[in-house]
Amino acid sequence: MSPTLSPSAPTAFLRRSNPLDALLAEADRALRVLSGSASAGRPNPATAEEAPDTLSVQEKRHAAGLMRVNHVGEVCAQALYRGQAAVCREPGPRALLLEAAGEEVDHLVWCNQRLSELGSRPSLLNPVWYAGSFALGLLAGYAGAPRNLGFMAETEKQVEAHLEGHLRTLPEQDARSRQIVQKMKDDEAQHRASADAAGGVPLPAPVKAAMRAMSKVMTTTAYWV
Repeated sequence: MSPTLSPSAPTAFLRRSNPLDALLAEADRALRVLSGSASAGRPNPATAEEAPDTLSVQEKRHAAGLMRVNHVGEVCAQALYRGQAAVCREPGPRALLLEAAGEEVDHLVWCNQRLSELGSRPSLLNPVWYAGSFALGLLAGYAGAPRNLGFMAETEKQVEAHLEGHLRTLPEQDARSRQIVQKMKDDEAQHRASADAAGGVPLPAPVKAAMRAMSKVMTTTAYWV
């Protein structure tokens, strides 16, 4: 049986020198992310008790749509950073990317747990999101460490904005979803700051616009599918 996916994987990744081993490990990770068998390294921040009848049917549906979008975002972030790290030659930036990817595993698990509590499911298109994001990460990784880190910083900046919007539209009484989203937002801010501090450079305006456009397609689709 495959070992449980956890944020401790970066060290093993850095030690792995055989390309075939690395490829198989990434395929195994992808399967576990997509199957929902990943495990978090930190406890779920959703600690507030919630009565079963607190949310209306419509509020549950809306909260589930937003948490599904957030889950897709974590699937994409996991794949994106793993793809970038796979071709990044500089040990420092590569370790930073893998550390961020490890924390995205926590977010992934928390969102999946909340979806289950809301009686919903992850996006049916997750395999597509993962494959596309991993391929994009590979391309971004060849741009060099400063651009690589800049891409990470811009990604986190846009994710922060999405999460802030979700905090404004989630039902006020949905304490569990709000606690998860707030912790995710705090983590993304730290990832962005770390990428900037490590030497990330701002991306060209057309690249930022393209990232926003792709994100819009993903979030709009994932809310429903």
